Amino acid sequence: MKINVVKERCKSCGYCIKFCPKDVLALGSAVNSKGYEYVQPVNEENCIGCCICARMCPDGAIEIYK
Repeated sequence: MKINVVKERCKSCGYCIKFCPKDVLALGSAVNSKGYEYVQPVNEENCIGCCICARMCPDGAIEIYK
């Protein structure tokens, strides 16, 4: 799986992190132009392609490629 986080859309709400069953995502230390620390994949190899993270994101900031 390939996980793409559109950093400019992410506002650090954490829904994707909370609902991921495999702990694939984490809040990064980098900041986007709006001042939010955006989410980054940290265990991408554990991704099962369930797309829960993308469905939970209120801003459509996560794209999953199978």
